[in-house]
Amino acid sequence: MLLRKTVLVVSLAAAALLASAGTASAAPAPVAPASSSATTTTAAAANPVIVVGGLSGVAVAYEPIAARLRADGYRTYIYQLPGLGLGDIPASARAFAGYVEQVRASTGATSVDLVAHSEGGLVSRYYLKRLGGTATVGRYVSLGTPQYGTYVANIVAFLGLGSCAGIVACQQMTIGSAFLADLNAGDDTPGSVRYTTIRTVQDELVRPTGNAIVNDGATNVLVQAYCPLRVVGHLGLVLDGTAYTIVRGALVDGPVRPNCLAV
Repeated sequence: MLLRKTVLVVSLAAAALLASAGTASAAPAPVAPASSSATTTTAAAANPVIVVGGLSGVAVAYEPIAARLRADGYRTYIYQLPGLGLGDIPASARAFAGYVEQVRASTGATSVDLVAHSEGGLVSRYYLKRLGGTATVGRYVSLGTPQYGTYVANIVAFLGLGSCAGIVACQQMTIGSAFLADLNAGDDTPGSVRYTTIRTVQDELVRPTGNAIVNDGATNVLVQAYCPLRVVGHLGLVLDGTAYTIVRGALVDGPVRPNCLAV
């Protein structure tokens, strides 16, 4: 089991290195909503939504959840982490801060909402907590983010493959890292932002899965607490229909009412 997880981490890193050479870190422009329903009209008037990718997450991997958001009427952007998220997380957060300003300028919106997967949730939280992002974000939704680290990152070093095979972001996502100690010092949920975390018991890369929650008033949702038969992996959180119904509810400040049969 340990070896399988290690191979997965190293494979993701290798894929990232191969893809980063030909892929830009900026997100594509949003696609205008196609529907004119009342729900779509309401969503179009809401904050723009930025989908923030994770480690080795090319922008196209987030098109499924972006398409769902667009179908519900949201002005949706995808942000691919610089260098596919292999580098320093605070540096990625500073780049992300500039991107948020671009979205605000292009849309005229005062605030944006964030839907962040995996490492993207840490980049977004650093932006909120250390770079003044609480002034420009209304809602933060994380999907499978190792908020308090993951022992999968520790395993790489344990097996003698070096410190996360030299990947800085992996080192920073190790349980007990200096980066996480700083990020999680004090209030987990600063500002007036509404914080929601979504996690799954089948997450292969965030172990223990309880490390995907944040404290201090956040809404922390375990998919299987509501839908015990639902099987959702780490990447599956951005593909799964049930997970999306939780995201959609969070974006309208609604109660947690997942649709366990959603596709």
